[in-house]
Amino acid sequence: MERGIPVILRPEWQENSDKPCDTGTAISIMEKEWPQFDWSTIDPEYPSKAGLYEFSKDGLTQRGIAARKWLRDRPEKVIAVVSHSGFLRVGVSYRHYANADFRIFDFSQGDEEIGGALVEWDFTEKKGGGLGKSSKGVFPMGVDDYPQEIGRDAGEVVDENPS
Repeated sequence: MERGIPVILRPEWQENSDKPCDTGTAISIMEKEWPQFDWSTIDPEYPSKAGLYEFSKDGLTQRGIAARKWLRDRPEKVIAVVSHSGFLRVGVSYRHYANADFRIFDFSQGDEEIGGALVEWDFTEKKGGGLGKSSKGVFPMGVDDYPQEIGRDAGEVVDENPS
């Protein structure tokens, strides 16, 4: 920041679950703790885990799309994102991230409906992250990554009485 590099706070990049350890602190508290940041870019809904930030399959999917679209539409050529491994895997890149590891991606053409598809650089893909500490491969969202939702992902619903 002292060198003029912008730091932009975005609530889309928060962690997945609605557990207390994955739920952020109120903006009014954080503004006092870190006044050097511009908190005006944060959705007033934050830190609520509702709507776009809901801990559900749809919430995580929509938040991932929003995060990728925002990132893709930035004018900068190089952007570093600091986020949480769970959201980066489930919502954004479908890759694992060990603590403090990193990966490098470019956007490919197409896939506008998902905010653009990411293509990982060979440099980080082949060694499992830039530090080589992360699992290699692609790990899409699975049913263990969000709570089971009534009427969705529960299998076929039948109107039978088993007795």
